[in-house]
Amino acid sequence: MGQENVWRLMQRFSSFRRTNIILQHLRMSKHTEAANDILLERKGCAGVMILNRPKLHNALNLYMTRQIYSQLKKWEQDPETFLVIIKGAGGKAFCAGGDIRELSEATKAKQKFAEVFFREEYILNNAIASFQKPYIALMDGITMGGGVGISVHGQFRVATEKSVFAMPETAIGLFPDVGGGYFLPRLQGKLGYFLALTGFRLKGRDVHRVGIATHFVDSAKMGMLEEDLVALKSPSKEDVAAVLGTYHTQSKIDQDKSFILEEHMDKINSCFSANTVEQIIENLQQDGSPFALQQLKVINQMSPTSLKITLRHLINGSSQTLQDVLTMEYRLSQACMF
Repeated sequence: MGQENVWRLMQRFSSFRRTNIILQHLRMSKHTEAANDILLERKGCAGVMILNRPKLHNALNLYMTRQIYSQLKKWEQDPETFLVIIKGAGGKAFCAGGDIRELSEATKAKQKFAEVFFREEYILNNAIASFQKPYIALMDGITMGGGVGISVHGQFRVATEKSVFAMPETAIGLFPDVGGGYFLPRLQGKLGYFLALTGFRLKGRDVHRVGIATHFVDSAKMGMLEEDLVALKSPSKEDVAAVLGTYHTQSKIDQDKSFILEEHMDKINSCFSANTVEQIIENLQQDGSPFALQQLKVINQMSPTSLKITLRHLINGSSQTLQDVLTMEYRLSQACMF
């Protein structure tokens, strides 16, 4: 082999080596970023979880799901941890839902990511529902989709004037999962069916009024609330409830403001009581009120398949346990993905 050929081979090897080093650094960087997506710490009597992706409204990815589940199991067995607090960083969102981009990119690459992500997310939802210690979700900001799943099943859910709740899945070809088939049909009247099919957003005190949140606290006092909770000495569930109750009672924001859907509840109960999407549409058309026609316009923009799946999902879920609903939702999620 001539000297020139040897030199070329050395150059190629050097280039290959540099590329490998760069890729290795990129992988390490990505791992470091993921490790910062969720912050876990012990404070006083509490375990505190901080969803830390503020630029993405704290969207939930697989790494975060696994970390939350693993840490919950550890704290559940730890005699020094009496309660768990979960909150979002950045001041705008608790958690805006699952990381759709991560899911989409993995699906395009034909990875079996959807099978793993949905399974582990629903396992986490069930773990939160069955958690043996007080679990307090501070829903201070946007709380949608997957963010609802890591809050609504907990023992205590705290809304603020900044809270925005929604299950917008029918707009993206999915259905309200993360236990939506369990908690939505159990809201007053047919409100849950209305929220599921239209993706309507509830804000502020209304999130508490409908029962999604157990308490309402001024956003400015959330820091003080957390300090008082972690300062409790070997607290019981009743001790935690007493602290939350005190802050709830002190809050006067929008106290005298009526529920945004109050005047429309009769129409919602009437129009959304049907067993088929076609009949709901017909009911809205026959009602003909501005409110009914607006909901008709919204529904017509949604995925027809998602609407049908969602309605049947809620009807079935209304008489099932949470575990049965989550099993059904996993099967539905896989059917929707492929």
